[in-house]
Amino acid sequence: MATIDGRPAQYGISLKQLRELMEHRGREGVAMIGEFGGIHELCKKLYTSPNEGLSGSKADEEHRRETFGSNIIPPKPPKTFLTLVWEALQDVTLIILEVAALVSLGLSFYKPADDEAPVLQEEEEHHGWIEGLAILISVIVVVIVTAFNDYSKERQFRGLQNRIEGEHKFSVIRGGEVCQISVGDILVGDIAQIKYGDLLPADGCLIQSNDLKVDESSLTGESDHVKKGPDVDPMVLSGTHVMEGSGKMIVTAVGVNSQAGIIFTLLGAAVDEQEAEIKKMKKEAKKASKQANKSLTGESDGRTPMKGTQTQASSQRQPVSEGTKSESDGNHVPQSSSTSAPAETGHKKEKSVLQAKLTKLAIQIGYAGSTIAVLTVIILIIQFCIKTFVIDEKPWKNTYANNLVKHLIIGVTVLVVAVPEGLPLAVTLSLAYSVKKMMKDNNLVRHLDACETMGNATAICSDKTGTLTTNRMTVVQSYICEKLCKVLPTLSDIPQHVGNLITMGISVNSAYTSNIMGGKNPGDLPIQVGNKTECSLLGFVQALGVKYQSIRDEIPEDKFTRVYTFNSVRKSMGTVIPRPNGGYRLYTKGASEIIMKKCAFIYGHEGTLEKFTRDMQERLIREVIEPMACDGLRTISVAYRDFVPGKAALNEVHIDGEPNWDDEENIMANLTCLCVVGIEDPVRPEVPDAIRKCQRAGITVRMVTGDNINTARSIASKCGILRPNDDFLILEGKEFNRRIRDTNGDIQQHLIDKVWPKLRVLARSSPTDKYTLVKGIIDSAVSENREVVAVTGDGTNDGPALKKADVGFAMGIAGTDVAKEASDIILTDDNFSSIVKAVMWGRNVYDSIAKFLQFQLTVNVVAVIVAFIGACAVQDSPLKAVQMLWVNLIMDTLASLALATELPTPDLLLRKPYGRTKPLISRTMMKNILGQALYQLFIIFSLLFVGDLILDIESGRGQELNAGPTQHFTIIFNTFVMMTLFNEINARKIHGQRNVIEGLLTNPIFYTIWIFTMISQVLIIQYGKMAFSTRALSLDQWLWCVFFGIGTLVWGQLITSVPTRKLPKILSWGRGHPEEYTDAMNLGEERFDSIDSDKKPRAGQILWIRGLTRLQTQLRVIRAFRSTLEDLNERRSMHSLHSLRSPRTGVPVGGGHPLYNFNLLSPNYNKHQHQQQQQPPPQPQQNLTSVPLPLDISYIDEDPQQHLTLHNGRTTSINISGPVSTTQSTRVPAISPGFSEIAHTLQQQVRSNHNETHHSNGQNETRI
Repeated sequence: MATIDGRPAQYGISLKQLRELMEHRGREGVAMIGEFGGIHELCKKLYTSPNEGLSGSKADEEHRRETFGSNIIPPKPPKTFLTLVWEALQDVTLIILEVAALVSLGLSFYKPADDEAPVLQEEEEHHGWIEGLAILISVIVVVIVTAFNDYSKERQFRGLQNRIEGEHKFSVIRGGEVCQISVGDILVGDIAQIKYGDLLPADGCLIQSNDLKVDESSLTGESDHVKKGPDVDPMVLSGTHVMEGSGKMIVTAVGVNSQAGIIFTLLGAAVDEQEAEIKKMKKEAKKASKQANKSLTGESDGRTPMKGTQTQASSQRQPVSEGTKSESDGNHVPQSSSTSAPAETGHKKEKSVLQAKLTKLAIQIGYAGSTIAVLTVIILIIQFCIKTFVIDEKPWKNTYANNLVKHLIIGVTVLVVAVPEGLPLAVTLSLAYSVKKMMKDNNLVRHLDACETMGNATAICSDKTGTLTTNRMTVVQSYICEKLCKVLPTLSDIPQHVGNLITMGISVNSAYTSNIMGGKNPGDLPIQVGNKTECSLLGFVQALGVKYQSIRDEIPEDKFTRVYTFNSVRKSMGTVIPRPNGGYRLYTKGASEIIMKKCAFIYGHEGTLEKFTRDMQERLIREVIEPMACDGLRTISVAYRDFVPGKAALNEVHIDGEPNWDDEENIMANLTCLCVVGIEDPVRPEVPDAIRKCQRAGITVRMVTGDNINTARSIASKCGILRPNDDFLILEGKEFNRRIRDTNGDIQQHLIDKVWPKLRVLARSSPTDKYTLVKGIIDSAVSENREVVAVTGDGTNDGPALKKADVGFAMGIAGTDVAKEASDIILTDDNFSSIVKAVMWGRNVYDSIAKFLQFQLTVNVVAVIVAFIGACAVQDSPLKAVQMLWVNLIMDTLASLALATELPTPDLLLRKPYGRTKPLISRTMMKNILGQALYQLFIIFSLLFVGDLILDIESGRGQELNAGPTQHFTIIFNTFVMMTLFNEINARKIHGQRNVIEGLLTNPIFYTIWIFTMISQVLIIQYGKMAFSTRALSLDQWLWCVFFGIGTLVWGQLITSVPTRKLPKILSWGRGHPEEYTDAMNLGEERFDSIDSDKKPRAGQILWIRGLTRLQTQLRVIRAFRSTLEDLNERRSMHSLHSLRSPRTGVPVGGGHPLYNFNLLSPNYNKHQHQQQQQPPPQPQQNLTSVPLPLDISYIDEDPQQHLTLHNGRTTSINISGPVSTTQSTRVPAISPGFSEIAHTLQQQVRSNHNETHHSNGQNETRI
């Protein structure tokens, strides 16, 4: 018989049987495991041990991989380069140019049978085709550059995904040792330790569990937490989140065989069949929307409803044109069709500040450019017709078609130059470059635009533990038997029976996943694994000279009678174990003020048992606990209680049978206090300096912690959050809630506005308090520039606050998987000073884009005006189509590369943040743009009208269409490029600095591109000939061109001398709140953003919006499925590309139907959906399930309890009825964006109908 590693090669259970086993739940699951002989028998069949785990030998691992598969889901292949080229070709302006160029090319070969063929014709035939071909080549270059940028961006993103996945480790037992392995390496038969906050990477059966509760909403849609246990429901599934408790499981299914894997496989298989169907539906939907738009516009008296009259429903997004495959909902919106941002999850807040303003700017420039381009063409054609047919009275010849095409090409080229398609490129390049560099600064950016938003941050709400402190906890003071020790005692100093109880109580009553490992090198500090507070207590046991592991070996976890795991309500942890001579012993530990209240006895001097009176408690708090807290120590008490069958001593309790362990209040009473310890978590040495930098940069740092108020105040003072002469507030969660709620207990914004500006420390806060504070600051209109808030979080219940914040930072080391899933940036070193680096990079991104804007707008203004006036005055554009395309390439692609890759400098932290309402183009920038444009226009028009006289060359004005290039127009083109190139150096500074050369040599990309452009220009002028419409220039003509170019640097110094403050504010652009800009987000499509308003919409508008909304609903459902299926693998955020850690599977919300029953994609879906919508929607039912919520609960940082998101202080309950029911809970599972979009849509629809009846002013907003 074949053997592997000394055991039979044939397992006692097959892959098929394991898959079937995992399909059962609850009691069925218990029965199924029973059929296999119980959990221990199942372990034997898989050749593993519940306590020792797998042997860890290579042969065994390889054999398991072959038999049961590995924990990896093969990713969808990335887009090929050719696909990206094809996508880049979809740009409308490029298509117009291609067509015009092809027509021009065709006409150049067309020989009309005209009698009066001009003499020039022979000569012209050799060159007529060159211009058309040159334009085509230019277009190809632009397309390839765009596609290459997209390709490298996609590759960077793949790398980022892999990096994020590499970070995800899981605890398993191998060879009797607990070790952290990468999730992809988990095998069937592994014994995994699961604890609160874990995202489960594989399916398994529980061997043992303590108070385990799991959130399975990502698979089932049920938002209630499911209680798990070997006797209740032993099946735990991949992609679900552990919300409370801990346990040990045997892995039974990995990769494509696990429940989440099966769903991904089904989805993957369905993609190909459904893609064609979806495209068909999309086309039908488009037709329907067009027809509807026509019919609906007839009903309303205007094309768009008035601002401020839209109902809540109208905030739904329009379908996006096929050219722009975008997820226009949420924060991550592609910048344009040619350079759409990498597929990103669209579950986050509104568009980022910068993107909103940039989109509006691009649209406005586009409008202006189109108008001028059309005017140019019309003027050229009218002039040509009047001159040829009216003045010269010539008959029409077919060759004149060529002239008309030339005029069209000039017009289109003006449009190409005017439309700043380099903007999205600059944004993407700048962000991608920053993201790459931020990796080195320990910032792992999950959402690209988060790093730009961070530059505008005005407030940071930070955790204390691990972020401001080292998260290396050590016990530094203790109070045992009436002795307060400022140094660690030895075991001989403590009475023996008390010492034994303390060491036993700490060793047993802490998660067995918490351990202290030896350092890698002999001199290193020991490594703390697991909960850091528990590690500090275990270190205390070791310091007393006792090995905690030997106590744990005597009492393994399966001997525990009951475990009360830590949560924010209990603020303590308890473990019940059987006593050797009958009865039970309860050990407990927790926040000292909580435990003290439950103690009736205490060990006094020399270990004598004393009654613990109220006076003694108050004295202990006053003389021991408060002084410890004021030193910045966290105080923990350890206590115990005995339940005995026989005669009970004073501090014991007599029992006849087994106590009712569920009666927690009575079990956890009359405890005997053993000791109080003070745990120090020292402030990170670099934090005070980082906080000073933030304060200097105009960013307010607030500490939000679960610790008590004295500890929080002490740490905040050490960090520099509290400064001696400042006017600040320090509040506890209870007091905070009292101040911000009205008499009905509802949260009021005007009350929050009185608290937050001075609040610096919020102690004993719950996750709900944190969310309320963040929401309050973001929604506040107290400060002129509106606040942009960053939040750090590590716990599962920090999810809502992280999602709500403009930028959420999760801790890479201490953070739970749930927190990472909700965040925008992961701090890989959990260090506050890394946030300061993120601010610096964010400001740098904003500045890089502003530099590029300043440069590009100058070129735009000049090129467009020159082409337009040239067309009017000289009947020809001084800048030819190919020349303009070259200028376009310089200013778009090359300049965006050069200016977007400037490195940040510490000076960036010396200015105040921009906030939300700062203009995108400041008065200084506008002064530079207009000043430089005036100079350049003056030089170009001087050269155009009198340049031939000054330089003594033949004039290029009034040339025949087919005449060759002239030196006159070549000098104009060359001078324009020289001025543009030197202005690029000016554009490096946007805050009015005089020294524009400073730091030039620190950016090799910039000077390389600049030199490359200069060399290319020389080659184009000297050897471009017909292709570029140029003629070679002499040396002194070149010197003139360069002289005019250098003039821009001198002129720049003059402009800088003009005081900006004297300029009118109207010269800045993009002032005001970004919400104002979202109206114009989708060019050419009707777009409504909900604006809260008390004005009552007119009936016509309501009908208009209602009809449109219904159509949008159908289209969004279709688009949601398209995006889900097409981009499922690309878009999976954290932990989901190569391994089974994504919870984005299953039905989004409610309904409890497993995903593989969905029939939404049936061919008659459209009809079905439409019929459904014709019925009058039911009124939202109030409070189908309303969960009461303790409002003033508080917690310690590592907190398993999850709370509902509050809206206006009330529990938000279901407010949707109909086919999909959504129970609201804090953390919406990160299901794939498409599904959440459907849920959102349906909810929006019901809400819209509700609003139409009640005309509410936006009060019933529900967070999904």
